[in-house]
Amino acid sequence: MFAKTATSSLRTESAECGFRRLFGVGTNRNFSLRSEGCENGPSRSGRRQAKFMHLGNIEVRFLDAGTFALDGGAMFGVVPKVLWEQKSPPDANNRIRMRANSLLLRVDKKNVLIETGNGTKMDAKLRAIYNLQDGDPLGESLARAGVSPDKIDLVINTHLHFDHCGGNTRVHQNRVVPTFRRARYVVQRAELEHAMNPTERDRASYIADDFSVISKGGLWDLVDGDVEILPGISVVRIPGHNGNLQAVVIRGGSKTLAFVADLLPTRHHIQLPWIMAYDLFPLQTLETKRHWISRMVAEDCITVFGHDPDIPAATLHQRDGKIEIEPVDLNR
Repeated sequence: MFAKTATSSLRTESAECGFRRLFGVGTNRNFSLRSEGCENGPSRSGRRQAKFMHLGNIEVRFLDAGTFALDGGAMFGVVPKVLWEQKSPPDANNRIRMRANSLLLRVDKKNVLIETGNGTKMDAKLRAIYNLQDGDPLGESLARAGVSPDKIDLVINTHLHFDHCGGNTRVHQNRVVPTFRRARYVVQRAELEHAMNPTERDRASYIADDFSVISKGGLWDLVDGDVEILPGISVVRIPGHNGNLQAVVIRGGSKTLAFVADLLPTRHHIQLPWIMAYDLFPLQTLETKRHWISRMVAEDCITVFGHDPDIPAATLHQRDGKIEIEPVDLNR
């Protein structure tokens, strides 16, 4: 899918340096929307066409990979409940509503899927614990976009926690098989190594069936540090949540979009001290957030939150010393 020799010579950069290298400024190309599909406006054939967001020649669509719920205290760490419950009201079990947010990119006749959500393999006990949405939400979202699993060329996982890569595989005839059998899968090499030998602290976040089958099938394209996967699509390490979390950065026209996954799981985590208890390195998360938020504000970058159930994407703006958001509809 991309040259493997690129990873062997790559030097891992700091989160700030990688961000500055990838988030260029001063371009004069225009951010555009192009008409395709069939919903908003007539085509030459007389059919109505839908408008999808484009960054240069990269088409970007938001995919809903399904709702689930996690403990509110774990999601907001040291922040007192009296504060976070005003932002994310908990249920009777202290869980807050979450969504597995994914993106579908189309570039150079390739379909690129960012994140695969919780998937469909969990048993009834785990589905109840996490209040997983019924059915196959990601599959249904792909179907609405007119893309079958066999049409996916590349899957990018930001990391290998089950809520980000559970849909990498599925059960077929009592066997776990790759969901996207014709695709290559991308993750940081060190993340896969850790996932295969996690600590007691984060073992529950990894489910071997989500990634071991990909390894057995030889479907990984493993990367080391910051890499351009395809023209305009790069991955950048953003450590803190774990050691090898990666953002997906998309650049085209005069705009940049960053899928930051669990660096900012929801819009409520923009405040610097609002850091998940799940994070292995919270002080590193703090510094990574500080660098990335300041740059995303400066560059008017579109930020995609990993799990916000209501506003998956927004631009960030500083006003009167506070960061405010402006929602962005990626499927307009």
